[in-house]
Amino acid sequence: MERSPTASHPTTRRLGSTATPWLVLASLPMLVFLLVPILAVLLRVNPTEIGANLANEEVRQAIWLSLTTTATSTLLGLTLGTPLAYLLARRRFRGRSVLDTLVDLPMVLPPSVAGIALLLAFGRRGILGQWIDEAGLSIAFTTTAVVLAQTFVAAPFYIKTAIAGFEGVDRELEQAAAVDGASPRQVFTHITVPLCWPVLLGGLVMSWARALGEFGATIIFAGNFPGRTQTMPLAIYIGFELDLGLALTLSIILLAISYLVLFLVKQLLQQQVTVPR
Repeated sequence: MERSPTASHPTTRRLGSTATPWLVLASLPMLVFLLVPILAVLLRVNPTEIGANLANEEVRQAIWLSLTTTATSTLLGLTLGTPLAYLLARRRFRGRSVLDTLVDLPMVLPPSVAGIALLLAFGRRGILGQWIDEAGLSIAFTTTAVVLAQTFVAAPFYIKTAIAGFEGVDRELEQAAAVDGASPRQVFTHITVPLCWPVLLGGLVMSWARALGEFGATIIFAGNFPGRTQTMPLAIYIGFELDLGLALTLSIILLAISYLVLFLVKQLLQQQVTVPR
């Protein structure tokens, strides 16, 4: 195995060993700042109280609603976002930068702005909502509104990751398959996707995690109705005012899910990294 010139250089090793204690000390304030609030939640929760709160009907409804709506919004992001990601990754056209920035916009918009925008678009008097209402359908303040709010704020995370994944695929492999007679669809499904699936999966998981924590756009566009639009973040908001134990129970669940998901995704992506030899 070839050794990296940088790693084998004695001066580099000396600098690295000297800098490590200082780096650790410099990193401690931020690490402590990130860790203390999480520990505060963990230490405040009574395990017996968690079991009692999980028996609460509204808590179970919030958990189930969060899981079903985030699964739906993630599927929407995958179905509708993949073609857009492939377009931005593989085509250069006038206005591409404008379109790419538009995809980024929901990730930096304040959630309240996203909620108002969705309400003005799909509410009863919205640009599209008035036509939907005339058809006898209603979106605002329903479970559908929860899914749309989650999709709006979370799908861009998958799209941006998918763009990077598609751009990272070796085009020569795709061209070789096309020369052998594969159709564009076969190239995409049998060459492109298998080569970048870990990146796509990571983007999907990040999108799902973002949807799971969505609050601001949801409460404005969908409201906070138990059993219909009250997801776990919204139940935490109400629980903080009425029952802190309930809010802590749901907070623990979200913390555990978020950490587990992020940890598994990182492990998966690290396994795909090939170390040059």
